[in-house]
Amino acid sequence: GAAGLRQEGQKEMIAIQLKIDGKEVKATEGMTILEAARGAGISIPTLCHHEDLAPFGGCRICVVEAAGGGWSMLIASCIYPVQEGLEITTRSEKVDRMRKILLELYLAHAPHAPDLVELAAQYGADPDRFHKDASFCIQCGLCVRYCAEVKKEHVVGFVDRGVNKEISFIPELAARHCNGCKACFPLCPTSYLQAAFVLTQALAFPADH
Repeated sequence: GAAGLRQEGQKEMIAIQLKIDGKEVKATEGMTILEAARGAGISIPTLCHHEDLAPFGGCRICVVEAAGGGWSMLIASCIYPVQEGLEITTRSEKVDRMRKILLELYLAHAPHAPDLVELAAQYGADPDRFHKDASFCIQCGLCVRYCAEVKKEHVVGFVDRGVNKEISFIPELAARHCNGCKACFPLCPTSYLQAAFVLTQALAFPADH
């Protein structure tokens, strides 16, 4: 009846129009800026984003400049929702400067990570700007989130806080689940994850007989 039609109508996605780099882009309510941009063929770099995972907003490399109604600010495009009339700039002096600084910080932790080296060349980031503290983990959380959200195992998690925060396998769970999985390994942008697993394996797993 009419009530059913109203309910059905409520499920319809509301169309939203915005501009990204001067291009008129059509999106639907609930989409993020990143999703809208990629849907329109506009590239925005990411390190902590994965299409099978909930948006995290951790690495901030996807930062863009958003403007509307007389205001302008830098936002993380992977978590910021589309809004009618919003104007997005994916490359500007402010955006490039922010990405450059972030890359320089990440390179201090993982100076030889291919993804970081490639982006550093694109944004003119100096890999030697900050003192090297080679933890090799840039806290993107891809492994932690994938294990929790997709595999539902919770074998790997964050330890410590702030700049000392890293990921670590829970040895007892890793011994049972990881050898037959390792689905998170290719997600790591710095290859630290595999090294952390090998260390856990060497220190904590029972010897194979």
